[in-house]
Amino acid sequence: MKQSSSNRKVNEQAREVIASILLFEISDPRLELVTITGCEVSYDRSVCNVFYTTEPERYDDVAAAFQKASGHIRSLMARQLSWRVAPELRFLLDTSVDQAERIASALQRDAERNKVVAPTQSDVPADADSFAAQETSADDK
Repeated sequence: MKQSSSNRKVNEQAREVIASILLFEISDPRLELVTITGCEVSYDRSVCNVFYTTEPERYDDVAAAFQKASGHIRSLMARQLSWRVAPELRFLLDTSVDQAERIASALQRDAERNKVVAPTQSDVPADADSFAAQETSADDK
């Protein structure tokens, strides 16, 4: 969906406020080392989808912590923003970071597999030198 510049600003404002709340005002240790990657606020500002990422082994703990703390985060967010309505927060796992890591590692493995090493004597055919000499002398003529 195409976003207007004002909608992008609202989304970024929501992301900054929620990230700040997690960093400075929430004391739940399960929500440490969580990155807010983006927010999508509805046009009427009644709903805010919050996308986050963390280590794969912590997905379930972080989801449970967000479920428990969403009301508190919402009230803190309402105090910091001058919006008419405090949006309902929906915390959604952002899997794009995991997909990017899988793609990068696959490309790295492919690059290592296709890496050309310097040819050894056993890789070069025995008659290659005489063939190259004939080609060079034919090109000179």
